[in-house]
Amino acid sequence: MKIAELPVPEQAKEILVNMGITDLFPPQEDTIRAGVLENQNIVLASPTASGKTLIAELCSLKHVLEKNGKVIYLAPLRALASEKFEEFHKYTSLRKMDGRKVSVGISTGDFDTADNWLERYDIIVTTNEKADSLLRHRAKWMDNISLVIADEVHLLNDASRGPTLEIVLARLLQVNPDIQVLALSATIGNVDEIAGWLNAKFIVTDWRPVSLKEGVVLHDEIQYRDGDARKIEKKNSNPTVNLVLNTLKGGGQALVFASTRKNAVAAAKTIAVQTAEVLSKPLKRTLEHEAEKILATGERTQISETLAGLVRCGAAFHHAGLAGPHRKLIEDSFKEGKIKVLTSTPTLAFGVNLPARTVVIQDYRRFEPGYGNYPISVLEYKQMAGRAGRPKYDKVGESILIAKTRDEADYLMEGYILAKPERIWSRLAVEKIIRGHVLATVASDFAHSEQGIYEFFGKTFYAYQYDVKAIKSLIGKILNYLYEEKMIEVVGDNICATKFGKRVSELYIDPLSGVVIRDALENKPAALTEFSLLHLIAHTPDMGPVMRPYARECDPLALALEDHKNELFTEAPDQFADHFAYEEFLGEIKTALVMNSWIDEVTEERLIQMFNVQPGDLYRIIENAKWLLHATDELASLFGEKKVLPLTSELVERVGKGIKKELLPIVRLEGVGRIRGRIMFNAGYQSINDLKAASIEDLTNLPLVGPRLAKKIKEQVGGYVKKDMWERIDKEQEFKQRALFEF
Repeated sequence: MKIAELPVPEQAKEILVNMGITDLFPPQEDTIRAGVLENQNIVLASPTASGKTLIAELCSLKHVLEKNGKVIYLAPLRALASEKFEEFHKYTSLRKMDGRKVSVGISTGDFDTADNWLERYDIIVTTNEKADSLLRHRAKWMDNISLVIADEVHLLNDASRGPTLEIVLARLLQVNPDIQVLALSATIGNVDEIAGWLNAKFIVTDWRPVSLKEGVVLHDEIQYRDGDARKIEKKNSNPTVNLVLNTLKGGGQALVFASTRKNAVAAAKTIAVQTAEVLSKPLKRTLEHEAEKILATGERTQISETLAGLVRCGAAFHHAGLAGPHRKLIEDSFKEGKIKVLTSTPTLAFGVNLPARTVVIQDYRRFEPGYGNYPISVLEYKQMAGRAGRPKYDKVGESILIAKTRDEADYLMEGYILAKPERIWSRLAVEKIIRGHVLATVASDFAHSEQGIYEFFGKTFYAYQYDVKAIKSLIGKILNYLYEEKMIEVVGDNICATKFGKRVSELYIDPLSGVVIRDALENKPAALTEFSLLHLIAHTPDMGPVMRPYARECDPLALALEDHKNELFTEAPDQFADHFAYEEFLGEIKTALVMNSWIDEVTEERLIQMFNVQPGDLYRIIENAKWLLHATDELASLFGEKKVLPLTSELVERVGKGIKKELLPIVRLEGVGRIRGRIMFNAGYQSINDLKAASIEDLTNLPLVGPRLAKKIKEQVGGYVKKDMWERIDKEQEFKQRALFEF
């Protein structure tokens, strides 16, 4: 089927044809014939790079250009949402029937707002959690959504992300029963069940633009699924290195999956020693530039220096411990073919689109708390294997598992390569997961009675797979808890949320976190300090996994606990009565100490050394802390806790910037962060008035400031800069940079 034959506006087809897209792939044609452009709900399960995004784009444009509809695109990760936003942006030159251009918006943060500004956009890209938050705020524009696209829908099976996606889809169908649903995935075992739940047709295909060869390597021989086999050159005792070198020799790129961050870094270091020897001189110069960009981004740490050193050798690692800007640089460099080998933890398998000619799955076991090393699921294997093969570059992609013995090779062939992915099951029926969704159902007026609540949950995937009766007792237990904690009240046959319950739901925190914060505010410690609040938020379930205390840290943390005893809202568990709870509490103390050091302006490198925390984890803690401190501030305001309010509102800013209190006025200026703010403060510019009085020359000469930022600062504080002075300073700066470059 040709693009030109599609029943979509000509202007949309013209953009695609100009991009060189003239024919549909078989899965795309099947989806069109199934009625996706005629408002038919569709579940499309087809491999990576088989064209699912184009179907989403065509369907979106059909709604926006012909039906004056509104589209919401759900992604599981912020990075994936950003990628999709960029892909949709190519259509913003198109005009709707009213003459206005197609608009694309994105919103992935700040869970305590209805984001009414999104109403002016036609296509809105967001994360599942943000969509859930918008529904809780009853954003009016969501009633006008005519198409919802659920990407990576197989994540319904994921305990942490699945329930939110499930609730969002059920809510959108409740708000607008006529909404069209397009659910996308690379791998679904029981696609018929998901389609049945969504009242959709389903399409399952193995077609790929680049054929996939799956195999197991034992020593120096790869045995493939189709019975074929081939030898690889054995230059090293490590089979991963040999597979990578074999790929590079043929002009390809390799993606290596390791079980842990530590293993991913170790694999990158091992591989880099070999790859450095096969890079061309022009590529080495390019990689040197990429390495410098990494070192110039954010604070310079041992991790960034290690990463930059690997990049110079054409290799890199990728995991959640990396700072976001560094991850983005690595992803872009790999996409552009500069970095030849990327080692990663499995999270990349359902993240951004980073295909490679060869995928090496180094470990097929993962550490599971309580289980030890446990084999991964077939679904997870298929997701990783699906990254093999770069469209337009490779004719064949290879996915290789590594075996140490013949028995293991047979097991991997039978248990993964020849096996079908497991069924996807709803993960909704867990109290700590469903608790907030039950409250939101009442607080956001989606139901006003116990029967109404059961009716809503009767529309979930869980109820479709089991029966709502299986979850009734759990919902009843949660309703009783919410009533006892004064989050809901019963008036006759009606159930209503209290001000407390409604605010907790809007703040997008677990009701248990709301109770922990409320009770703490009612029983303040002897000494209320910054550390009091930092530990309080670390004590809530919403902080996520607190920092695990290593054995060598337990004694110092116990001393810190004793030092801060009078500042804590909660008492520590008895060390001997419940050792696990006590160790968890020490982890909360460690998390609070990390945050306390952060706002004391301790450098990232020092934090890494002191607490063994990696930048990505630090930023996760910071983001969660900002959110929970905001929630604490809002609840303190609700309950009239005036003694706490100044401290909470101040801490939200300080944690967000990582600064001492004295820097607050300066870092509120755009372009001034913790490092520049400290440089300016130490140079004597300690207030807005100081900056007003400063000359632009003096500001320009400060380290890391420069003329453009100096001008921006002067404009923000109300200072005036003469045009001739600005031009002179700009030219001087340009001359200095040129001279430095030539040198």
